[in-house]
Amino acid sequence: MINYEQDDNGLVTLTIDMPDRSANVWNQASMDAFSEALERAAADESCTGIIIASAKKVFLAGADLDALKAMAFGDKDPVALNATVGALSVLLRRLETCGKTVVAAIEGAALGGGFELALACHHRVVADSPRLQLGLPESQLGLLPGAGGTQRLPRLIGIQASMPLLLEGKQLTPDKALKAGIIDQVVPRGEVVAAAKAWALANPEATQPWDDKRFKVPGGGLDDPKTLSTFMVATALLNAKTHGNYPAGKAILSCMFEGLRTTLDAGLLIEKRYFLKLLLDPTAGAMIRTMFLSLQDANKLVRRPAGIERRAPKKLGVLGSGLMGSGIAFVAAKKGMEVVVLDVDAEKAAGAIAYASKRLDKAISRGRSTEEKKAATLARITATADYAALDGCDLVIEAVFEDRDVKAKVTAAADAVLGDSAVFGSNTSTLPITGLAKASSRPENFIGLHFFSPVEKMPLVEVIRAEKTSDQTLAWALDAVQALGKTPIVVNDARGFYTSRVFGTYITEGMAMLQEGIAPALIENAGKMSGMPMPPLGLADEVGLGLMYQVGIQTKKDLGDAAPVNPSTPVLEKLVTEFDRSGKRSGRGFYAYDDAGRQLWDGLAESFPAKADQPTADDLIERFLYTQALEAARCMDQGVVQAKEDADVGAILGWGFAPYTGGPLSYIDRIGAKAFVERADALAEAHGKRFEPPALLRTMAADGTAFYG
Repeated sequence: MINYEQDDNGLVTLTIDMPDRSANVWNQASMDAFSEALERAAADESCTGIIIASAKKVFLAGADLDALKAMAFGDKDPVALNATVGALSVLLRRLETCGKTVVAAIEGAALGGGFELALACHHRVVADSPRLQLGLPESQLGLLPGAGGTQRLPRLIGIQASMPLLLEGKQLTPDKALKAGIIDQVVPRGEVVAAAKAWALANPEATQPWDDKRFKVPGGGLDDPKTLSTFMVATALLNAKTHGNYPAGKAILSCMFEGLRTTLDAGLLIEKRYFLKLLLDPTAGAMIRTMFLSLQDANKLVRRPAGIERRAPKKLGVLGSGLMGSGIAFVAAKKGMEVVVLDVDAEKAAGAIAYASKRLDKAISRGRSTEEKKAATLARITATADYAALDGCDLVIEAVFEDRDVKAKVTAAADAVLGDSAVFGSNTSTLPITGLAKASSRPENFIGLHFFSPVEKMPLVEVIRAEKTSDQTLAWALDAVQALGKTPIVVNDARGFYTSRVFGTYITEGMAMLQEGIAPALIENAGKMSGMPMPPLGLADEVGLGLMYQVGIQTKKDLGDAAPVNPSTPVLEKLVTEFDRSGKRSGRGFYAYDDAGRQLWDGLAESFPAKADQPTADDLIERFLYTQALEAARCMDQGVVQAKEDADVGAILGWGFAPYTGGPLSYIDRIGAKAFVERADALAEAHGKRFEPPALLRTMAADGTAFYG
């Protein structure tokens, strides 16, 4: 696990090489092995210095999977946790005070506990690789760096400079890390160990700056008025951004504010205390479970049918060159696929090439691409109106207007030239896939592939299995999503599928509140305070009021009297038909849009008069979260979603459901099924049947069970 090698100059290189793992991680076995090797080197008088290196592509990735599972699902007894947490912090403190010069030779990613190892070294040498990432991303999982990160980083580069790296979990490439001062040298790949050894030989008695009694925090300590002002501003910005939903940020600031007043050893104990507090908070466990463990499983395609050969598409067809079609084509071409974009004429289809060119120019201007890469990417896109160009495509994705007749026409035309094994995917957000598949001569090859806009930024693809979709089609569709660098969730066919159906309840609830006479500003602020990325009325404008109104009309036509009562219908009808306000694209929606920005439309006050007695923001936050969680539970109850993990991952990645909850089903677990059902019944009595819990939740409440055990 640790290769111990001493050279002629007395330098000992400890090369971490955990067996049967693609990346080195911290666990009890690796900490024990590292500690043993460290003590051997420290006790050896002939040892002139220690080099820490890795035999893997990754230097060290942080905590291992079992440790993360323990954080999410394990024993929450504070006494037991206090006895086990902090072992790595003690080990790294021993490393930097062992009496030997210690240098990190980093040739792969060093994140979390891996970068904390680097911080405990006296010098950090990193390979010049633009894909190499360095940083402390723990805050993104509801935690803080628990092995000295909150104490060493600000002592190294200063309080203000370290705040974004700790609070936002920013990861830096070697050149930016060097500029930030969190590493010391960047050298060509293959020369890292030699450079590390050279520095160690030249600095045989290195010590950490914070172990000098004269040490002062760079940029000013806590007795500096500017530093105190920095903490005040950071606290205000954190509260404004998170609304108190993410305890990790507050804990990180507390670690810095309290720890930097004292010695490093005392600071490490303070850090441990706050780390334990976060472990006992349900937020961290829920975020680790969904945003790491379940997300990792989704990216590994755990829902893929077994026994079917892998097949990533080499040639992709895209029908439609609108925003979605162009985005899909751009992402595929960037991944090296040959792409054919088809539209009513070649000139219109060429819009996809223009779209890609514009995005690549932006990347070049930011130093993230080159003219050569741009030329190669654009060369892989063919714009045409000739369906014959689809011959040889492994996958065709239809991304035309949301109209059954239009979709049926392009489906039949594409079917005529595709090979027997080609997969046909429809990018629709609402229309049932089984009905669309009737236009295909091979419904077993037909599947829904719901991308989110903008495609190049949004990570999720909702894969919808229709009644006749074969296992092979599902497997190859998942392979395609993975090849495009996206995260898939698998759902069964239903109107609105999963994401659109649940997402719609958030917007609907905002309109219902407006109809009730709740002040628009209160509605919007409560939406943001709930943890959603956008307020409901503003989000409705983004989606398009006219589009939502038409979807409602189509649903009523399709289902007749069986169509569910939607409290948003009268609001949409008034805005769209009476006031001609169809959303952001028209510049007229719930908001008025002009060159100065946006502001709530003045006419809302007259059209929807505010009642005298307004509810609290907490009341509205509860309604926003409950309405989405209830609909997610209905999707589970009806078999639309079969994996609870997909429900939570899809909610956070798809429409930004409050990430601190871990997803809508995790939110229900957090409250407890019994308490959740009781409160939902009270909300149903006050606000309508949409809050009535499904049978699944009533059974869980009676049995005392939860989605996650």
